[in-house]
Amino acid sequence: MNKDKISKIIDEISKNFAELSNNCSDDIDAAAQLIIQSIQSGGKIMFCGNGGSAADSQHLAAELIGRYRKDRKALPGLALTTDTSNITAVANDYSYKEIFSRQIEGLGKENDVLYAISTSGKSENIIEAINAAKKLKIKIIGVTGNDSNDMSNICDILIKAPSSMPDRIQELHITIGQIICGIVEETLC
Repeated sequence: MNKDKISKIIDEISKNFAELSNNCSDDIDAAAQLIIQSIQSGGKIMFCGNGGSAADSQHLAAELIGRYRKDRKALPGLALTTDTSNITAVANDYSYKEIFSRQIEGLGKENDVLYAISTSGKSENIIEAINAAKKLKIKIIGVTGNDSNDMSNICDILIKAPSSMPDRIQELHITIGQIICGIVEETLC
């Protein structure tokens, strides 16, 4: 019985990946090119998200700082999800919705890119981060799910993973990020 259930899940995942290829390749490439331009101009890539998206933020920043497939110089990636003292102080002294926007205000500059991940596209702290980035003329790559969301009209590039299920969206999100890191590394190194 579990074998049939597993096969059904894998078939669903396979269909999502086919849709990702058919519908999102141009946006994924545009995001990679934006990141390449930022790094070439002396900018950095700041990642943020909540829960599983926070883990993806850390993972993708590590791919840039460390390595993806090649031994090379470090590329400028920063996960805004990792400084617990900063996050808890801002959440306590201001509000949870400002945990990323305050960091962007203090660390961001015009040639940077904000890579904002939200499965729903409605997370208040992600929307605040995007708004803070816009004020500093930082370019924004948004990565969401397929449903309509608050990020649709405020990102420079929006990649909508072709699913409405949070677990399936997150599978697609890490794949999107890995593809982008691969393109960036291949181009710059």
